[in-house]
Amino acid sequence: MKNTPAIPRRLVAALGAVLTALAAALALGSPAQAAGTGYVALGDSYSSGVGTRTYISDGTTCYRSVYAYPVLDASALGLSLTFRACSGATVADVTNTQLSALTSSTAYVTISVGGNDAGFANVLTTCAQPSWASDCYGAIDKAQSFITTTLPGRLATLYSAIRSRASAAKVIVVGYPRIFNGEDCNLLTWFSPTEESRLNATADLLNSKTQTAAANAGFTFANPTSRFIGHAVCDDVEWINGLSNPVMESYHPNRTGQASGYVPVTKPAFGLTTALSPAAATARAESLAPSLARDAQRYAAADRTITPETFVAPDLTSPQMRAAARAAGVDLSSRASIDAVDRIVAARQAAAWAASQR
Repeated sequence: MKNTPAIPRRLVAALGAVLTALAAALALGSPAQAAGTGYVALGDSYSSGVGTRTYISDGTTCYRSVYAYPVLDASALGLSLTFRACSGATVADVTNTQLSALTSSTAYVTISVGGNDAGFANVLTTCAQPSWASDCYGAIDKAQSFITTTLPGRLATLYSAIRSRASAAKVIVVGYPRIFNGEDCNLLTWFSPTEESRLNATADLLNSKTQTAAANAGFTFANPTSRFIGHAVCDDVEWINGLSNPVMESYHPNRTGQASGYVPVTKPAFGLTTALSPAAATARAESLAPSLARDAQRYAAADRTITPETFVAPDLTSPQMRAAARAAGVDLSSRASIDAVDRIVAARQAAAWAASQR
């Protein structure tokens, strides 16, 4: 019987190191994704933190907040954040002003975008008006048509550009919550229950198309819908602002919405071990305001090209509103008259829409 030659100890050690590295790679997924701590947050106002009422002083109107989920996630996970999300950003804005922050060494990316492309702020502005003065159903139909036919192509092109610039990054696409619960408790808005239902359905449609585009790109989708159920506008505990002062805060997640609505669905998507508790992460996030402001100065000129998309509260004194009131037989000096005609017209519009769906 022949003797088997002894394997040199150095070869055994080298082979062991290779096997150990391979096992670690298989356990962690892509080794490139776990190799770095660089995190770039892209997107619009739902990622920048509009609605939290406290913003970083960076010389722009991006309204970036340390209470937004990107800063809270980065703090909890020990990541180095480049905070590019900006209020008003569309797909084109992300492409033109935010993608330059991505590099081959970027390890993690989050992005929420698409709502501004669909004109959601304008749709809310229209639907908040009394039914006798607006075409909420037409505005919703137009937005839904855009989301179905045009937005998927835009997202596909954007996601391809993200992957091209950040080839090794884990990319997390973040969706939008439903805003309404079927009632309108705000004094100066006139959302009907059917309008609110259709607006929520539009958010669901946007999430569905975005999730499909993300899956096609090999990205992870984080859907906040279920987290916000029971915490919509006019719920007992609101995580989304209703009509607010200043009005730019309206219909966006507040601090609790970011921390308790978004973070529980975005932070796990990174696939990392949490380094700090929620309280410690918030404290860490608050301490980052000066450094985030300094970092944002590199991009301030580009950020100032983005115009925030803002909900506009109904103005019963405008010439257009006065003309609509005359045509509908509404006495603008009487709230009872305004509301009574609104209920009649809203019921008529809801019935016509329901009939069109049969």
